[in-house]
Amino acid sequence: MRKPIQFLRTNSFVLLLLAAFVLSELLISYWDPMVTSRRFYKNDYTKTLYHHGWQTSGPVFYGNSAVTGAYIEEKSASRLIEMGLSYGKLTDLRAILEQGRFHVTDQLVVGIDVHTMLDFMETDPTYAWLKPVYQPYVYAYRDYFRDSGGEAFKQLYRGIVELDPQQLLAYEPRWIDKMLYFGHMEPEKMKQKEVDYEKKYGWAKRHDYKDNLAALDWIIRYCDSQQLPLRVVWMPWNPDFALPSYMPELQAEVNARLKTANVPVLDLLSTYEPTYFHDLVHLNRHDGAPRFTKEVDAWLASLARSSR
Repeated sequence: MRKPIQFLRTNSFVLLLLAAFVLSELLISYWDPMVTSRRFYKNDYTKTLYHHGWQTSGPVFYGNSAVTGAYIEEKSASRLIEMGLSYGKLTDLRAILEQGRFHVTDQLVVGIDVHTMLDFMETDPTYAWLKPVYQPYVYAYRDYFRDSGGEAFKQLYRGIVELDPQQLLAYEPRWIDKMLYFGHMEPEKMKQKEVDYEKKYGWAKRHDYKDNLAALDWIIRYCDSQQLPLRVVWMPWNPDFALPSYMPELQAEVNARLKTANVPVLDLLSTYEPTYFHDLVHLNRHDGAPRFTKEVDAWLASLARSSR
């Protein structure tokens, strides 16, 4: 009995520090400021929930920023929740469904563009499903705590040193809307973007999208088990630029799986003129997105009629 007591006395300071760390981690994780506080940056998944009253169920149009730019939810007759995530992939959708973060009802529409299936595609590290359970909250989001903490320190200084009490609680709310695409990118920048895409992704081969193919198989099985209608849209690509060399094989591989599972497909990959684009992969908001939204609505309506 004396040894445990002696151990506690000898290591009391370290144990108190450990207890304080664990308690603070639990409290900060429960607070979840990356979601609940406007002082902190919000990722596209959190923005989706925010703009839908934090609801976590409903029909969904999922994809990456190409879907965000192309599908105008408020003008759509399909009443789908636009869940375009910056750098979103099918592995992200699988995690969302597998972890029960969102319950899709009525139908799931998935938009696949030239980047959606690339395993090595950079992503937003703040998506909650990417955080390992063992990783401390503050460490996982350290860059954003540093940004907001620096602002809070300045406000505290102004409030106390400069005797301006209104500054104590003041802060600049972080941007809560998603990126939309207006007008047309300059030709020189478009050409540079094509060069960048080719350098970053043009070398992709079949093994570079195996995880997302596996995620697609999982999503098909999930929708089948939930009796959830699954539809897939191949998102438009600007025809003024060469289609990435990996796309024909990738599209054939994906379509073969979808055909076997009887999943309806709307192929818009090469059907839009350059005037509808902001850049290579994003339709502009003025005329590209309205046309896309109407086209998807008409297609989904035809599927609904044929299923009656």
